[in-house]
Amino acid sequence: MNIDFNKNNEGLVPAIIQDSTTRKVLMLGYMNEEAFLKTNETKKVTFYSRTKKRLWTKGEESGNFLNLVSVKLDCDNDTILIQVDPVGPVCHKGTDTCWAEENKMDFGFLSKLEGIIEARKKLSETEPELRKEKDSSYVVSLFDSGINKIAQKVGEEAVETVIEAKDDNDDLFLNESADLLFHYLILLKAKGFELNDIVKVLKDRH
Repeated sequence: MNIDFNKNNEGLVPAIIQDSTTRKVLMLGYMNEEAFLKTNETKKVTFYSRTKKRLWTKGEESGNFLNLVSVKLDCDNDTILIQVDPVGPVCHKGTDTCWAEENKMDFGFLSKLEGIIEARKKLSETEPELRKEKDSSYVVSLFDSGINKIAQKVGEEAVETVIEAKDDNDDLFLNESADLLFHYLILLKAKGFELNDIVKVLKDRH
């Protein structure tokens, strides 16, 4: 790997640290050639500390190591993307990332939808007399009806999806599939879970 450590007078290149599973950016550090070689040798990410003027392996004091998974170089050969398997929180302040984010898988729009469903669930937990008129929604009414009604809806949508799978109308099949997934997300939330919990089960099985 032809890393350009001589692009600046310090002989350092930025190293972006990313969780190999969640794809969350965890932190940014700097490496010189010695730090890079040690990282590859030990399989634990090692940086060059610009304040202490020495190498330091992340986790050498806390035990929260960054186990090396892969290394990629950018188009200018002067920035490294390092994918890791982190042990514990990454930031010295105790958070998962240096941007105080939770290090979990983001499913894009599905994660946004989960957030909306969570908000509707909280509205359902509010006393009816304290709710505003705008708080009324189909999802709130499902949570109001209880777990049996939600589970029933998932069953109904599953049957309709199977029926459409047997026909040749792709549009109807996709719409029923969307209904099934939507109601399944509601069921997950009603049971106190989310997509990340299902992914963990699948990963463990794999």
